Order: sequence, then C-alpha cells, then structure tokens
Amino acid sequence: MIAHEDIEWRVSPGLTPYSEALAEMEERASAIRRGEAKEMIWLLEHPPLFTAGTSADPAELFNPMGFPVHEAGRGGRYTYHGPGQRVGYVMLDLDRRGRDVRCYVHALEGWIIDTLADLGVEAHRAAGRIGIWADLNGTEAKVGAIGVRVRRWVTLHGFSVNLSPELSHFSGIVPCGIAEFPVSSLGEMGVSCRPERFDLALRQRLSRFLASLEGGTEKG
Repeated sequence: MIAHEDIEWRVSPGLTPYSEALAEMEERASAIRRGEAKEMIWLLEHPPLFTAGTSADPAELFNPMGFPVHEAGRGGRYTYHGPGQRVGYVMLDLDRRGRDVRCYVHALEGWIIDTLADLGVEAHRAAGRIGIWADLNGTEAKVGAIGVRVRRWVTLHGFSVNLSPELSHFSGIVPCGIAEFPVSSLGEMGVSCRPERFDLALRQRLSRFLASLEGGTEKG
C-alpha cells in the first residue's frame, strides 16, 4: 500500500477562482504523471459559479443570477460551486492503484459517506444516481456531488459536499441533470459543520479510502 504520508494534503483559505484552480490542478496532474510531484488532495471553496461537464445540456442552464459558467473537462453535467460548499480535488496515480476507474469512483463515494457518518449525517449511494444522498424529511436529497476525470491514469476533479451553501443558487441549473430530487446541505439538516471540522473528519478517513481504492479492507 502507498502510504498516505506520500500524498500532499492542501487546504486553501478563502475563495479560490475556478480558472486558477483548474489550471493548477491540470499542471499538477501532468507533473504527477511525469514523476515530478507527489499526489495531492486539495480542499477549497469557490466563489459562486457553475461548471459544465462533458455531458452538459444547455437546456439545463438557466442562470438568472448571471454566475460565471466554466467548462470543466470532467464527466457529468452542470454543477454549482460556491461559498459554504467544500470542494475536494483529488489527484491520484491510478497507474499505481489498480487502473480501475469504477473502483475509484466507488471508493470516493465511500470516503464521503464515511466522513459524513462521523459528522452525524447518514448518507448513502443511490442506484442509477451518482453522488451522495441523505434523507430530508422523508425525501432523498443530494448533499454531495462526484465528478471525475482520468488523464493518463491520473485523476482530476473529485467531489463537493454542501456544508452550508446558499441553496437557492442551485436553482440556476438542473443539478447534475437530476430534477426529480432536491439538493440539500448539512446545515439544512440541522448539522452545523465548519470546513475545518469537515476537513479533519475527511483526513481521519483517508487511510480507509486508500485501502478500499487499492482493494484493501482497512477498518476504522
């Protein structure tokens, strides 16, 4: 197993412009592929914006507030990023971790679900709907999104988790192309969670995430 001490863990304060993050992420992924940089997990927040995945349908973008729209290069459709939402960009070398993209996405989902459980939120996967889901007054609601890209077996993009964003901003799109279910947040579910607390819980589950990615069964 590759020790998680060999992975750079970066947390950026404030709001990081999306175009800057995208450029740095792509540069880092290339350096990882060349063997010139460590793998990295990067946690941050963005100013309000929408991103378009490779399957984005223009009919699902309304944008009455005029937020910037960025081509992301990842899979999926439209997503929202903004203050109060924790974004995690995960740059790992799958060439050393089994070359299994399906396993990677499953492990990424499990990492978020385990982390949310530690924070008091019972989240789950939903058949046929990628992302992280939880119960909201008897209705399934989306609390986290997954969107990845793999280039030369190095992963880019990753996940977002709604801690306490302005939920009305999601009305500017059909989030991830799913109109039948609402988007929620930990705050709406009555769970107060600052980014620092989420980051700590996420890091405490890192070893288990890597073990599941590499086919292990580490407990914890």
